[in-house]
Formats: sequence, C-alpha cells, structure tokens
Amino acid sequence: MKRAIPVLVLSVAGLIPLWRYAPTHDTGSSPAASAPASTPSVSSSGGTTSTVVPGSTVDTEKGPVQVEVTFDGDRVASVRMLRQPDHPQTTAAVPQLIEETLRAQSADIDTVSGATITSDGYKESLQAAIDARG
Repeated sequence: MKRAIPVLVLSVAGLIPLWRYAPTHDTGSSPAASAPASTPSVSSSGGTTSTVVPGSTVDTEKGPVQVEVTFDGDRVASVRMLRQPDHPQTTAAVPQLIEETLRAQSADIDTVSGATITSDGYKESLQAAIDARG
C-alpha cells in the first residue's frame, strides 16, 4: 500500500501534459507566404483615393494569418485581420500590431511578446500587401 500512492500520484502527474497538449494544424507545407487572395481595389470619393489591398495568407504553426490594408493616398489608413489563429495570445496581440503599423506606416514593427508566431505571420502578410500596392 505504501507504493500505491506514489505510483498513482506520479501517473496522474505524467498524464497532465497529455491532457493539456494542443496539436498544431500542420498542413504539411512550410510557413511561407502564398499569393495574394485578390487584386487591390481602388475607390475614390471627394478627391481622396483609397486603395484596399489584401496581403498574402501566411501559414503559421498556430494557423493562417492574412491582413487587409487600406491605403489613403500613400499612408496606411487601416489594417484589418482577414484570417488569424483562434488563440488567446493572438486576440490580445492584434490590436497592438495594428496600432504599431499605423504608427510606423510600414511592416517594420516590433513583435508582440507571447504572440511571436502570429506577429511574424502578420508582418509577412502586411509586407506582401505593401509590396502589392507598389
């Protein structure tokens, strides 16, 4: 009986990581960018030209990431996430990434701590949108 309790406790302790394990959704491809989903769309109202450009879809370990950038002339007016991983850190990181982008007006922004994979995918998709605009 003296050995049964430690064996039981260690067995449960060994199973906890298995219960908490969340597998990644690996599609078998490398985390590289794919081609943009569509071409830029341009709208004009009151002398201001707005261009909406989707970035490429970047497959990350956590899931696909894709942004859509609205340019007002030469400036980044807004950024919208079209696809993002369903993960708490991602949800918290997206507003910070968008704020940094609007401040920097480029894809040269800091990575959000705790959401490195999503941040890298965001920056790659953002840069693809900026490059597609020309």
